[in-house]
Amino acid sequence: MDISRADGGSYTDNLIGTLLALFGNVLVSISLSIQKYSHVTLAGTKDLRVFYRTKTWWCGFVLTCLGEGANFVSYAFAPLALVAPLNAVSVLTSSILGLIFLREKSKPKDFAKRYGLSFVGCILTIGGTYLFVAFGPNSHEKLKAENIVKHFVGWPVLLYLLLEIITFCLLLYFYKRRSANYLVIILMLVALLGSVTVITVKAVSGMLVLTIEGNMQLDYPIFSVMFVCMVASVVFQARFLSQACKLYDSSLIASVNYILSTVFAVVAGAVFYLEFKNEDVLHICMFLLGSAFCFFGVFLLTKSRKRTKTFEPYVTMDMVNGVPTIHDKGLVVQPDSNSAFSYGALVNNDGVAPATLPVNLEQPPVGSRSTDASHGLPDLKKD
Repeated sequence: MDISRADGGSYTDNLIGTLLALFGNVLVSISLSIQKYSHVTLAGTKDLRVFYRTKTWWCGFVLTCLGEGANFVSYAFAPLALVAPLNAVSVLTSSILGLIFLREKSKPKDFAKRYGLSFVGCILTIGGTYLFVAFGPNSHEKLKAENIVKHFVGWPVLLYLLLEIITFCLLLYFYKRRSANYLVIILMLVALLGSVTVITVKAVSGMLVLTIEGNMQLDYPIFSVMFVCMVASVVFQARFLSQACKLYDSSLIASVNYILSTVFAVVAGAVFYLEFKNEDVLHICMFLLGSAFCFFGVFLLTKSRKRTKTFEPYVTMDMVNGVPTIHDKGLVVQPDSNSAFSYGALVNNDGVAPATLPVNLEQPPVGSRSTDASHGLPDLKKD
């Protein structure tokens, strides 16, 4: 970092915030890997509460709390433009852990062909992280309640919030009323809420740190306002993300959500906290270049992930043998239900024509059977 751009206090605070954010993102990725291992080992159990009785799941939960706590405190020391893009470290760590704990063996040529994009993504993410940390904003301000109120009532902030509210309402209208379930629309809603989240998290974290240092800030009304907005934005973010996960692939969601959320977080920090006010053009361009490297690196990392095939059985009726058979959707593609042969919920999913009833060619004709039956009857009295 360039120490000449700010005093020693700002440099030290930025260094503390950056290290806390790095530590928190690495810890969160490790905890998620541990919890995933716990879920994989107990995937066949019917009792869903069995996960809460394992040491690995609780170990991952504790590490998640520690990592998120470190991320929360980092906002009080470093600018938003430095903390928000560091979420790429979590994606990078998860990819490295996946390669380390990969159990399948493959030849070096096949390994390079399969994981070449992951390697390039790791290099781009590391290089981009260095650039935006080295050339990012180095100005830091003590977030007292009075300073937050001054930032909040400024006309740039009010104009930014007005545009954000209008954009959010328009996207929500198309999403709810027009059923526009596009990934970009859902993640734009998440990113708009995320910009409010990072603004409020930085304010709440800064006031909490000042309170711990001895300067009481919790009795100001702005603290309660920021805290309520923080909780509400986080809850609605989680709801929109859960809806996106039901419709689209998680790898695609991770890359697009990282890009959009980082862009809106950097813009929110520049408008609300004036983080790029004293920066020159060279540092801003290098910061943008580093962010672009991180965006492309995260996209390559998530694109090269191996998609897991979930077992989705469906039952069909074998019309020849008359017994139900279970098919795996991952191995046999289930055809559409708009086939010619269907009756209620029973569909000819095997794509074969309905079997005709077998005809016994050895049976005598109807006429012969009737004559034979007449001989077997007792003789009737004839007139």
